[in-house]
Amino acid sequence: MPTPQTTGRGTTPPAKRAALAAIVLSTCLIGAGYAAVLVLGRTPEWAPWCFMLGTATVMVATIVLGAARRDGGVGRLALPFVLIYVLLVVGFGAVLSMPAETGADAPLWLGLPRRAAIVLYGIGILPLFLLPLAYAFTFESMTLRDDDLARIAAARRAREEREAREAAA
Repeated sequence: MPTPQTTGRGTTPPAKRAALAAIVLSTCLIGAGYAAVLVLGRTPEWAPWCFMLGTATVMVATIVLGAARRDGGVGRLALPFVLIYVLLVVGFGAVLSMPAETGADAPLWLGLPRRAAIVLYGIGILPLFLLPLAYAFTFESMTLRDDDLARIAAARRAREEREAREAAA
């Protein structure tokens, strides 16, 4: 039976272990914020910051978990992932630290109140452009290598042979 540190094919890469640890820790951070609200009956000043750090971390850790290679980390994707993390933390932090806006004379950014514009454009849409561009620029070196293609072809041949044997039986 595999141990928690191993998979069926060998040891878990350090990048995946780090991403899993970050997911667990950030989920605990979010949980601490919720627990504080439930226990205290009000929102302490630090709870939104727990939500912000936890949410930004779990989002990027999930991306790292999906992009980590078996033979190492995330390679050249590390810089775009760090940029996305900084973008999320700065965006969420800006929204949390801005003073409340009241009244119809509040300034608009691209047709939205400032906080909504930061959330929609900075946290929502901008990463949707950055991440695909990062994957596109690193596709040749990171996504499919010759050994990956050979492994996929071998798995396909094995599946076709198994299906042929099952159909003949």
